[in-house]
Amino acid sequence: MSDTLTAARPQGARVALRSLAPADALRIAELAGDFEVARMTAAIPHPYGVEDAEAFIEAARRGGACPSAAFALELPGEGLIGVIGFRAGEGLGPELGYWIGRAFWGRGLATEAARAALAWARAAWGVRSATAGVFIDNPASMAVLTKAGFLPTGRTQSSFCAARGAAVLSRRMIWLA
Repeated sequence: MSDTLTAARPQGARVALRSLAPADALRIAELAGDFEVARMTAAIPHPYGVEDAEAFIEAARRGGACPSAAFALELPGEGLIGVIGFRAGEGLGPELGYWIGRAFWGRGLATEAARAALAWARAAWGVRSATAGVFIDNPASMAVLTKAGFLPTGRTQSSFCAARGAAVLSRRMIWLA
């Protein structure tokens, strides 16, 4: 099934998922280049520039084997506010990852996006479970995942954080359709 979409917004949701476009590079670099955003992700280095965003978008647009997909999070009147997607997981389904610009934190938008992405994965790929990791020092992301239906597995692991340049303890979470 295709991992592209023009725009999908669940009824009543404020945020829409859409395919990434080359024109998104500047905005992604601006938002993901904030150390407070990057330090809560595994893969975003700091500093993060337009060239990094262009390479990310190109890789996402090339796609790959299911399940792998990345989408822009679009907020009416604001444009792109973050990115959400899936990559191959640990055998329990794809792994969900996301980030949202700091100006948009605390408004429930990440939870809406996670729910929409999970619904998309279930409809497009037939996904019945997904995993996620969350750094121990990121209680806001733990709350997002919990509200989206994830449960803690009881497992923790050390995960490398590119922005911090160090390993950070993270909790593993699972979502069951």
